[in-house]
Amino acid sequence: MTKGSDVLTAYIVSITHEAGLAIPPDSESTLEKGLRDFVEGKIVRDGPIQAADLPIRKLAAIDALALTGHADPALLGSITIEPNLWPDSAVIDWWSILLRVAQIPDRERRLNEAEQIMRSRLNQQGTAMHLSSDARNQMWWLMVSPDCNMVRLALLLLDHRLWHDDVALVMRGALALQTRGAWPETITNAWGTLATQKFAREFESTPVSGITIASLQAASQKLDWAHAPKGGNLAFDWPAAQADLKIDHSGAGNPWLEIRALAAIPLTQPFSSGYRITRTLSSVESGHASGWKRGDLVRVHLKIEAQTDMTWVVVNDPIPAGASHLGTGLGRDSEIATSGEKIAADIFVWPVFSERAFDAFRAYYEYVPKGAFEIEYTIRLNQSGTFKLPPTHVEALYEPEMLGDLPNVPFEVAP
Repeated sequence: MTKGSDVLTAYIVSITHEAGLAIPPDSESTLEKGLRDFVEGKIVRDGPIQAADLPIRKLAAIDALALTGHADPALLGSITIEPNLWPDSAVIDWWSILLRVAQIPDRERRLNEAEQIMRSRLNQQGTAMHLSSDARNQMWWLMVSPDCNMVRLALLLLDHRLWHDDVALVMRGALALQTRGAWPETITNAWGTLATQKFAREFESTPVSGITIASLQAASQKLDWAHAPKGGNLAFDWPAAQADLKIDHSGAGNPWLEIRALAAIPLTQPFSSGYRITRTLSSVESGHASGWKRGDLVRVHLKIEAQTDMTWVVVNDPIPAGASHLGTGLGRDSEIATSGEKIAADIFVWPVFSERAFDAFRAYYEYVPKGAFEIEYTIRLNQSGTFKLPPTHVEALYEPEMLGDLPNVPFEVAP
């Protein structure tokens, strides 16, 4: 490079300090002086694209200086402080600066404001927290992405021992964004490695051993960690009346505990815990009269609204008994009948695999960002009758608390 990069310099200084490594003194002072001159306007560096990102770049530079203990409030003089308008990465940098530079005016109020903003951008589904997606958070030229923001937020909480009851939820939300055991970007894997190491030291430094005992009324079960080092499930029947669940661990370490209540309750209203489903049926053939008859071709349209980014999501939509899928590739299938099917809408979300089973249509997505996506499939009605269908179901495979259910009315097919 003929000129240095403020983004790369801030990253090198920040992650080196976070990892507990050392930059040679002469080089470190040169890097810090470059960052300070950039913030003060003595050095001008244009980004690779035309974007109003100068305040965000300056915040990252000041945060790097704050990590090494060389930031002061005067550096903020060239930045208009409006964290509500900033992307997540800038709010995390700002929060980090406030935690490390005690001389900033009105610091306590601003700390509370930054924390409140971050909490408002997180949504919790079951045992994990996720940052709500925003197009502003995908800034590759600044080494910023939604999954990188998640692991950096986890690091910030761990470094300053904040949100003790919620930091595990943030960490689970970050890990849920992995695919095949890794995050998509090299930068995220670098920050994420540090975050997982610090989390393990903080919460899992002692291996779990001994026995965990759970009891509900007169029933009691135990888990011997010597025989089940990866943990296990203890299940109880529903008690006849209200009762307390008691859990005790005798031994070393502190095992993680997840409590779930499962009950077969008829679904009468749509249920959304991360996904909202809309399902419509239409006839493939023009001039179709009201009501379905045997031999009709039905186009099923599903629209799913996701509240947050998630990896590995499955859509499961039941079909009437006796109906057959079109588009399976088998002989005598009608290509014309399936030519109008929609797979994606406003955002490009494509299933990596579609399963056309005898009981349902299933689509598997490796990654689903926040927003709405659509999918369609076509079936032929081969059997007359009234068919009761289970709910249409959408679920994050590795975070099943994120789900959506839509009850289906009985499907009537005339002879």
